[in-house]
Amino acid sequence: MTTLRIAYLYPTVMNLYGDTGNIRCLQDRCQRRGIEVVVSEIGLGEPLDPEGFDLMFVGGGQDREQVKVAEDLAGPKGDALRQAVEAGAVALAVCGGYQLLGRFYRPAVGEDLPGLGIFDLWTVHPGPAATRCIGNLAVRWGSGTLVGFENHGGRTHLGPGVRALASVIHGHGNNAEDGTEGAVYRNAYGTYLHGPLLPKNPHFADHLIGLALARAGQTAPLAPLDDELEWRAHRAALSLARQEAWARRVGLRFLVS
Repeated sequence: MTTLRIAYLYPTVMNLYGDTGNIRCLQDRCQRRGIEVVVSEIGLGEPLDPEGFDLMFVGGGQDREQVKVAEDLAGPKGDALRQAVEAGAVALAVCGGYQLLGRFYRPAVGEDLPGLGIFDLWTVHPGPAATRCIGNLAVRWGSGTLVGFENHGGRTHLGPGVRALASVIHGHGNNAEDGTEGAVYRNAYGTYLHGPLLPKNPHFADHLIGLALARAGQTAPLAPLDDELEWRAHRAALSLARQEAWARRVGLRFLVS
């Protein structure tokens, strides 16, 4: 039996908006296919084996949590994470985790937080009075769509060494200006899509699983699953994003009940 090894980084401090649901989704989709999953939770001060995992995940956190994580990643753990990505490991980083995998994050108040530089990007918060990028977000990914919920003050800008994950259909994305959302470098993916992301986007979850299994030595296609509920959730989120975008255009405040 193939075993998928997942590292869940900072589960107690980087877990906004149900980000742990991404891990549960990966576990469920693998186990329904008879694929064994071993999840290792790695917190502050705990080492990361750069060769020990096929997929690594870090979620979002507020600025005070990001300070702690930035300090932790400045040591050997950050080097191990960079080494793993360069060797082909799959990584998914959401919101605050996404920002810290870039070059730096400049918060609304305080000093810049150094990032790992895995993604050639930087994030700057315009200041405490700036409007947050918040609401349901829908983006074009390949020939399909991804949906989720975004809530971030920072504006992320991509450098030449990274490409956007997707293009914005409804919502703000990286910076509410250039129409980009997220970033991709090798098998590492960064995004502002919370919610959690993967349960409402089964095609993207399977994309990550497929990459991780290939790293583990399994190249057979994934068996199909009954994703009726997942796609219903996807369509509902897409509809909410569309309604919010319409409300912004006509100057209304759209409340999600």
